Amino acid sequence: MATSTVENYLKATLLHEQECDGIVPMGALVEALGVVPGTVTTMVKAMATQGLLEHESRQGVRLTPIGRALALGVLRKHRLVETFLVQTLKMDWSEVHEEAEALEHAVSNRVLERIDEFLGRPTADPHGDPIPDATGTIADTAAQVTLQGSAINKALRVTRILDQTPDFLAYVQETGLKPGAWVKVVRRDETSGVVHCEMKTGQKITLGLPVAAKIVVGALV
Repeated sequence: MATSTVENYLKATLLHEQECDGIVPMGALVEALGVVPGTVTTMVKAMATQGLLEHESRQGVRLTPIGRALALGVLRKHRLVETFLVQTLKMDWSEVHEEAEALEHAVSNRVLERIDEFLGRPTADPHGDPIPDATGTIADTAAQVTLQGSAINKALRVTRILDQTPDFLAYVQETGLKPGAWVKVVRRDETSGVVHCEMKTGQKITLGLPVAAKIVVGALV
């Protein structure tokens, strides 16, 4: 069985692979895991020996098929635990990440299956992140669109929040731009760097382009 440290490295590599669509720079793991470069190098080499990662000197790492399967399992636990904490225990969505970071290493597959069944087999967590299913299949998010580049005057639904720091989640909570919310971009001003939005209630919201880039939207269903 993988240790919690190994699981953290696998999950961090998986998340960065999804972002960069290729090899993950060592510096990205250093930043994500909050450790010194030497520690990351030593750990990566050990995991490569175990067949979990492929390490290219001075380039970075990528997951092997075995490593990817394990990483998806950890990610599944994390996102199901977050969903359980929010939906069942009614915890604030800005608080559950750290709790899930600890619990993801302790929850057995048997308990996880019961949680998944109890929650009704959710496909996304409270932040809109896709939850891998029991087979390791996860929704492709490569084509996702944010408020920064979405169509003008088209009714859309917020589907995902990319920045999950407590401050940003509190801002999203305050504005009402949580997953599931109806929103329409009425004007985008590239010169001033702002996006003017309207909610279903008629509420007007002005977002900076960097903020708009962190809110994923999709078609109404």
